[in-house]
Amino acid sequence: MERFGVKSAPSRNRSKTALYVTPQDRVTEFGSELHEDGGKLFCTSCNVVLNHVRKSAINDHLKSKTHTKRKAEFEEQNVRKKQRTLTASLQCNSTAQTEKTNVIQDFVKMCLEANIPLEKADHPSVRAFLSRYVKNGSSIPKADQLRKAYLPDGYDNENQLINTEDR
Repeated sequence: MERFGVKSAPSRNRSKTALYVTPQDRVTEFGSELHEDGGKLFCTSCNVVLNHVRKSAINDHLKSKTHTKRKAEFEEQNVRKKQRTLTASLQCNSTAQTEKTNVIQDFVKMCLEANIPLEKADHPSVRAFLSRYVKNGSSIPKADQLRKAYLPDGYDNENQLINTEDR
């Protein structure tokens, strides 16, 4: 048959998955019942990850008894929590985290300007004072970590400040 240029019927082995559908496309398609985070599709009321490639899997989940039960419970609650991926949670800098970093950098700068050795931060009475009277004072690390992590930042910042003043 090939000699005469007749081709056989196309094979039926093709997958029926939508190759170029993103989780965000499914969110726009299904509305507020789903949300996307970190490239994953979540059911908002059930907090489970859904396969965004197969539309039938999403439809089956939305018609299931467990989904309808959880949706009813979810709508009774006033607080709407959306599940997030771990990477998205770790990337989020809260105000407390940035405030903690600022307190530590200011503490190191104060010690350097007052010629106080960073080892004094390890003394029990200094630790007690910081935790009692300074907001986020108990989060100030030990002297070795201050030297390794925060001293280079302060040094670089001061060098940049000095270089800009010289010009």
